[in-house]
Amino acid sequence: MIKTGQRILSATQLRREVNARSAARSETPDHEVSYGASQSVIFRESDAGHGNFLPASYARILANPTWKQRLRKSYTASRFVPRVSDRRRYELDCASSSDALLMNVFCYPGVLRNARMCGQLGIEPGLRPEFGFRPEIPLRNGRADRTEMDMRLGALLVEAKLTEGDFQRAPVRLVERYRDLEAVFDMARLPVVDGVVRSYQLIRCVLAAHAGGAAFAVICDGRRPDLTERWFEVMQAVREVALRTRLGLLTWQELAWALPARVQRFLQEKYGIGG
Repeated sequence: MIKTGQRILSATQLRREVNARSAARSETPDHEVSYGASQSVIFRESDAGHGNFLPASYARILANPTWKQRLRKSYTASRFVPRVSDRRRYELDCASSSDALLMNVFCYPGVLRNARMCGQLGIEPGLRPEFGFRPEIPLRNGRADRTEMDMRLGALLVEAKLTEGDFQRAPVRLVERYRDLEAVFDMARLPVVDGVVRSYQLIRCVLAAHAGGAAFAVICDGRRPDLTERWFEVMQAVREVALRTRLGLLTWQELAWALPARVQRFLQEKYGIGG
């Protein structure tokens, strides 16, 4: 939630701030800057670790084969990187990557044994996160959509955001493919304009929670009330009260209160996220 006196930033403004902070705190030549209208700081692994990650989080990621595989998630803006052919760049190398932020927090030792942290998330202590989870969302044709979600913690599904512009848009015909669409949503209240539905990604996530009997939470930056508004817009269209009670919103700022001091300092220095 937005705190009194907290700055409100657009996606572009927050991206610029995160990248400026990342460039300023890097004491070694372990990063490069992309060109174009939206410049990004892109880190690379070095003998000292990886500039986009807390050392303790990064060590745990490398020690877990499934988590390590997440580091190879494709970076779609590689064409804007100088010397693009000298090595591969990945999405989690990017300073403004919400996936990297998510793994920095949830792969840090002891975080998911912290009762205060788990209480905020509504989960039992000791769970192990699964990144890049692919739920089965039933389609009308008998098949299933297995589009990736950012994280699963037991029965909690999570979508993490930082500097993304929105929650995606899509033609209504894509939304109408889902078997349980009318059972879950009041169609008249969904954000549809000229045949295009706003927050398609969130609608899909709610359908995944419904299909799996799971909870679903959005984690976003408290300086981005636009993302909060988009999420509430989708939640108010959910018909089933029981499902609506399993939907939640947390900001990185709220989560920061429950994190170890070392992680709090990292979030403040690198992202401007304070508890």
